[in-house]
Amino acid sequence: MPVAIAVGLGLGLAVVASLFFWRKEAFLGIVVLACGIGLWELSRAVGVRDIRLPLLPLLVGTVGMVISAYTAGVEALLVACVLTAGGAFVWRVLDGGGIPALRDATAAVFATGYVPFLAGFVALMLAADDGPWRVLAFIAICVSNDVGGYAAGVMFGRTRMAPIVSPKKSWEGLIGSFVLASAVGVGLMLGPLGGPWWAGLALGAAGVLAATLGDLAESLLKRDLGVKDMGTLLPGHGGVLDRVDSVLFAAPVAFLLLHLVLGSGR
Repeated sequence: MPVAIAVGLGLGLAVVASLFFWRKEAFLGIVVLACGIGLWELSRAVGVRDIRLPLLPLLVGTVGMVISAYTAGVEALLVACVLTAGGAFVWRVLDGGGIPALRDATAAVFATGYVPFLAGFVALMLAADDGPWRVLAFIAICVSNDVGGYAAGVMFGRTRMAPIVSPKKSWEGLIGSFVLASAVGVGLMLGPLGGPWWAGLALGAAGVLAATLGDLAESLLKRDLGVKDMGTLLPGHGGVLDRVDSVLFAAPVAFLLLHLVLGSGR
């Protein structure tokens, strides 16, 4: 636990520094790096089922998707996603291999949507004039989901939410996540974001639902692949993909809510 906390604090400091003390492009670099490592971890994980992801076109496409989202908006992100998925699919099929190649190419389409496309919504939030605060609020909601869920689960957890998929998650922990994330959302909305209090409640509740779904989805994927963690790069957390699974699912939800309440901010 001390190691996990230290790693988490280190990651948090890097994120805050890149958002408020360096240029926005520094945070984009962190996003691209996290996506690249996540794709590499995913390729190693699916490799246990003899699935081979075409990493080169996926990595190139990741850079294009994040930059396109930041500089040109949602439409550019969608176009870059289609080009990346299509390019990776064709790349693997042309490499030969019959049915296995088709299976690998289909997995590449999934990987495109799962990692860089969802991460592109973080770049969309960052592009607003108050982008650093939007991104920080979104990340704070995800962290609150983990902290509130862990604390309430340890103290009050009795009823398992999905014992087959994720035995440690409980309904009591989910309530703790809702309480803490909603409180954090209201505070940030009334403070630096300058929005209505009810939007903070909505952001907290929707963020928890999306983040929990992301956790369960990755747990189901790992169970299907027969692996415990996607990687070992982050002591106490597993791999990068283990750390950002909830963040990826929450990103489009947070972007949409903040856009509806605060506008595009450009």
